[in-house]
Order: sequence, then structure tokens, then C-alpha cells
Amino acid sequence: MGKKEKSDKNLKVTWIRSSIGFSQNQKRIIEALGFKKLNQTRILPDNDAIRGSLFHVKHLVNVEEI
Repeated sequence: MGKKEKSDKNLKVTWIRSSIGFSQNQKRIIEALGFKKLNQTRILPDNDAIRGSLFHVKHLVNVEEI
């Protein structure tokens, strides 16, 4: 009763800007999110860990809720 419901929502994330010239940490976050190539789109689960990572690279990606 006190547990949060599992979110079935997903995020459509597209890598739209190169990480060249940005910090190594931001490059690692892009890699950890599973991106290999620029303009690649990934469907990721909508949870706090993913949202936290996306916050750090919000200038490099485009995010849509689906």
C-alpha cells in the first residue's frame, strides 16, 4: 500500500550534439546511456537514475516522453 506504483512510461532520447569539448564525465554519461553514434535514438525507462543522468547532459540530447 505504501509502495510507489511501477512506472510503465519510457523516454525517447536522441543524441543531437557531439560531446567533444565537454567534460569527460559528460562523455561517460552519454556512453552509459548506451549511445554509440550521433543522432542515435534510444528508448529508456523513465526512472530517477535515468532522469538524473539526462539532467547532466540535457544540452547534448533531446528527450520526449512516450
